[in-house]
Amino acid sequence: MARFSYGAWAGGPDPLAGPLDVRAAVDALGREVMEGRSVRDALRDLLERGEDGRRGLRDLAARAARRQKELRRSGDLAGPLQRAREQLAQALDAEREALAMSDDDAAREREQRLDDLPRDTAEAVRELEDDAWRSPVAEQLYRQIREQLRDDVMGAQFAGLRDALAAAREARRAAEEGGDAEGARAQQAAAMAQMKDMLADLNALLAAHARGEDTTEQFEQFMERHGDAFGDDPPESVEELVDELARRQAAMDRMLSSLSPQQRAELSDLMADALGDAGLEAEMAALGDALRALRPGLDRRSRERFTGSDPMGVGEATDALAELSDLDSLAQALGQDYPGATLDDVDVEAVERQLGAGAAADVRALAELDAELRRQGWLSPDGADALSLTPKAMRRLGQTALAAVFSRMRGGRRGQHDDRSAGSAGEATGSWRAWEFGDEQPLDAVRTVQRAVLRTAGTPGRGAGGAVTLDVDDFAVVETERRTGAAVALCVDLSFSMVAEGRWAPMKQTALALSHLIATRFPGDELEIIGFGRTAEVLTAAELAAVEPSGVQGTNLQHALALARRHVGRHPGLEPVVLVVTDGEPTAHLEDGEAVFWWPSLPETIEATVHEVDALTRMRTPINTFVLGDDPGLRRFVEALARRNGGRVLAPSADRLGEYVVSDYLDSRAAGR
Repeated sequence: MARFSYGAWAGGPDPLAGPLDVRAAVDALGREVMEGRSVRDALRDLLERGEDGRRGLRDLAARAARRQKELRRSGDLAGPLQRAREQLAQALDAEREALAMSDDDAAREREQRLDDLPRDTAEAVRELEDDAWRSPVAEQLYRQIREQLRDDVMGAQFAGLRDALAAAREARRAAEEGGDAEGARAQQAAAMAQMKDMLADLNALLAAHARGEDTTEQFEQFMERHGDAFGDDPPESVEELVDELARRQAAMDRMLSSLSPQQRAELSDLMADALGDAGLEAEMAALGDALRALRPGLDRRSRERFTGSDPMGVGEATDALAELSDLDSLAQALGQDYPGATLDDVDVEAVERQLGAGAAADVRALAELDAELRRQGWLSPDGADALSLTPKAMRRLGQTALAAVFSRMRGGRRGQHDDRSAGSAGEATGSWRAWEFGDEQPLDAVRTVQRAVLRTAGTPGRGAGGAVTLDVDDFAVVETERRTGAAVALCVDLSFSMVAEGRWAPMKQTALALSHLIATRFPGDELEIIGFGRTAEVLTAAELAAVEPSGVQGTNLQHALALARRHVGRHPGLEPVVLVVTDGEPTAHLEDGEAVFWWPSLPETIEATVHEVDALTRMRTPINTFVLGDDPGLRRFVEALARRNGGRVLAPSADRLGEYVVSDYLDSRAAGR
């Protein structure tokens, strides 16, 4: 019997992954904004950490950084020069062994010549160019220095040639060992001629492209003749061809820049001699000039420090440095830490090439989420480089905040004011509707039982007269019409202490929940949100959500109550409700239109605040205060205020502020009818 094992999907995007949860992303953005962050920063943080189980930009950037470290530990960039030195030393040792077996003066002179060779490897190789070798092994090792370096340089520039050049080199070596030296030379001459033709055609193509000519047909002909030089993933246009060639050429330039001046000079001379020996130097120089002119902005001078000990060939070093360059660009794009940064800047193909198909899928999902937030109308531009939450998003945040409040109120507690009789304040219309959590209307008992009977009709085991079990979906309430509304002033403390003590987000969520409740359930009520710090101002729910913490000190309750008095005065036919959320006693007041601040509180500040309390009291407007924290001075002040005004003092914890405020609002409406 066959046995199977299963693991996590690793073949790219999960084929069973659900659609993007844009609403969850809006909620996450809302939480960040509630904490005092800008919408732009909140969105950036969302994309950095990821959403809905997907990796974010921060994780992807960390993976790119780890890969960069691995590359820098992968080998020694001076490997080509080290290999040439070792090959030269082996050739000279083999030649000396052959000379030691001869007693003639020519052998001694040859030994002296070898001893007097320059220490510079390139100069030594150049001086030995026309020498007659006594040892065939030494001669073969000497020729391999240039041949292998030439093939390495060509393979570094044209990655698709690397395997073919290595195979041709082995074939020539086999022919030489088999005694067919002439055949080996013919093979090499043919290969070099083909290489020169390819370079000549390429330079002609790039020259025409630089002149602005239409090179579509010329490019197709070039790729048909020489496409094998570009491997399994050949470029599909002249621009792609230039990009790939310039990228690899710049990597070779950075490899040379990363060596010491002496190493750089030696290796450059060796490479020039190797290409010149095959008649390729002029064409390669022309190619280099063309690529530098077509892509002048590429980094060709930066130095990289590789700490590995394994010698790297020119091709290996070029691959590593080209990959490092890709990773540098990728890390910058993933960091999004520059003006005007967008996810469109992230090269998804580079992500897939460097970090895998799964990482590319994560980037695509993040880009789609970013686009959907705008397309679906959750975010809108606000200035050159800013974003704002749309009214649609604000409704969503208010709905979420209110749902959270009601879910906490469901358990019931003393002081929670979850009063289901509040609906008696309205008059029955004769119709009914399904019950929803938070409803205040009276229960329609007849309709509720009828719905339960209809639901369970035909249920096996329940005959005539059998018991009927009520389900939450069976409940119905009587539709009522309100006889009056309320003028609600919600005064919220915006002083810095609210941020420092972690009360900023609960305060905003409370205001959003109350705003959404009034807009959807009590549209006849008039809500005004008043934020107060050193001064007070009227805010919309969206403006309050976007308010960021300020370092300006001051708690101007007097100004807030003056604005609340103005609001309830504009609506004399509505029940006045003033709710104050604060964590500090008054430390500021207005004097001749200017804010006066002092800590501890000045007698003038207390007097001005009490004056506004008395004015609201004469208007029969109770002030219910929600005290956050345990400041004894504040507690004494608000208790004295309550005795003077007839309002109440409630002391919720920050995480239950919403429950208290919403419940108190519902109670205030019911009590006023």
